[in-house]
Amino acid sequence: MTTTKNESSLTQSQWPDEIVEVNGDIYLHSVNEKFSEPLFTLVMRNQAWLQTAMDWPRYVRTAEDTRKTLMANYLLHHRHYAKMYLIFYRQEMVGVFSFNLIEPTNKTAYIGYWLDEQAQGKGIISATIDAIISKFSTEGRVRRFVIKSIVTNQASNRVALHNGFTLEGCLKQAEFLNGQYHDQNIYGRIES
Repeated sequence: MTTTKNESSLTQSQWPDEIVEVNGDIYLHSVNEKFSEPLFTLVMRNQAWLQTAMDWPRYVRTAEDTRKTLMANYLLHHRHYAKMYLIFYRQEMVGVFSFNLIEPTNKTAYIGYWLDEQAQGKGIISATIDAIISKFSTEGRVRRFVIKSIVTNQASNRVALHNGFTLEGCLKQAEFLNGQYHDQNIYGRIES
């Protein structure tokens, strides 16, 4: 009788950790459940602030919620359907950068990120975006990068423009947040 390993029996040691050096102060670490406690603490510290731009923070209640999210994203990350990196600044976890979705045929990745409110204004997200775009376009895995942001999120709209993205359009009432539908800007950047 042969047995096969089903996905629920996969452990977090299945694939090697991935580290992306951004610069001397910043590095990215691929998602791993060993970070569930510090990530949960970071989310809780920023929950009210994050809720102004994203819907998911209000559903985070326990470290176990965070662990389950990390485990699911671990599989997606290592199977290249999505990517999730924890952002470290001067050895301290300060946020998350992700490709929420990767379309392999179109070589398109949809970028998402959030940063500890106290870590903003230091160029962390811009440096991270540059490093990730360079990595994935050089490897030939992604050529089109997309950032979606609600129109009222001025910081994310500025980040997109600052990092060479072009405003491609505005989707009307495309994102549900805090009980309302919001218009959403779509930015694109193509690397050849």
